[in-house]
Amino acid sequence: MTNRRDFLRLAAIGAGSMLVAPRIVFANVASDRRFVFIIQRGAADGLNIVVPYADPAYAQLRGSLAIQTADAIKLDGMFALHPALAGMGTLYGNRQALFVHAVASPYRERSHFDGQNVLETGGTSPYQIRDGWLNRLVTLLPKSADKAIAFAPTIPAALRGAADVTSYAPSNLPEASDDLLLRVAQLYDRDQQFHPVWSAAMEARGLFHDMETRQNPATAGRTAAEALVLPDGPRIAMIETSGWDTHSGQENRLANQLKALDAMIDAMRDGLGDVWQQTTVLVATEFGRTAAANGTGGTDHGTATTALILGGAVNGGRILADWPGLAPNALYENRDLKPTMDLDALIAALAAETFGLEPERTMQTLFPDRPFDRSLQGLIRT
Repeated sequence: MTNRRDFLRLAAIGAGSMLVAPRIVFANVASDRRFVFIIQRGAADGLNIVVPYADPAYAQLRGSLAIQTADAIKLDGMFALHPALAGMGTLYGNRQALFVHAVASPYRERSHFDGQNVLETGGTSPYQIRDGWLNRLVTLLPKSADKAIAFAPTIPAALRGAADVTSYAPSNLPEASDDLLLRVAQLYDRDQQFHPVWSAAMEARGLFHDMETRQNPATAGRTAAEALVLPDGPRIAMIETSGWDTHSGQENRLANQLKALDAMIDAMRDGLGDVWQQTTVLVATEFGRTAAANGTGGTDHGTATTALILGGAVNGGRILADWPGLAPNALYENRDLKPTMDLDALIAALAAETFGLEPERTMQTLFPDRPFDRSLQGLIRT
């Protein structure tokens, strides 16, 4: 069980990072394995993340947005990685990264809010299910004594449900003066109910100030690692990232997004140390983007995209794809990369293998009434 000081330390870490970095949610379960879900809110362009450079239609569809093969990190004879993902390229070479292409949730429209709801709740349509698949995953695992902790003003849909979750966010009010704090401390000094609460709050405040001076946007990964590496700390984390909606000016915007994501993963790996070998990281988005570039240097809302699976526990060094091609007659609704792999089944397989759960039961719990893909095996090292 995480003790009170560790909880306050996590609160301080989360409060400091939240002001300048993606929002992080932690959940405690009894396991030696770690599972991290990074959501890319805004529909990330999978075709320019894991680039199908050998598909003859790719360069024609993308025009000036096409990633040049000479610049990209070649993975195999068909696919290459965006040049901003150098760290992930190294993980791939070390067989600690598995890239999944032409993947999608059951959602087939193009609304961010609805698509994210389907991705996070595990339904087949928006708002069909009230709780989230990550919360339901927590209920399948041995319980620890602690609640999940969301260092955010609101709890993301993926972690809402029967498993207890609490949230923490720093106040936007002006900071209280030392004189006021001293007066309140004197007021509560002999109060049996409020004195312990006030003392805990002041301890958290002190820890926050210690942490505040070393927080910056690149430390979100290390922040997550500092919590996950604790012997009795959380084992599940969700990190919310945004800014992936690239209707215009995509070239530089996507490169910057990917550099930040790559830095986050590198920092997480370094911060976890030996625990990285027991860690699975899933990076996924609500849907992809159009196969063709638009007239404003960007891409519009699409369907299938890429999922990234990273970690020392991952059986990587390969691409998982039933590639449909980008020829005109192969596109979904004549505009999008066609989905050939079910993101829900992929998540269920990853969760089951990471935590040693029965795959069929995991699928039915996380994604009710959906078929499990038995071909999805061997994603995680035994």
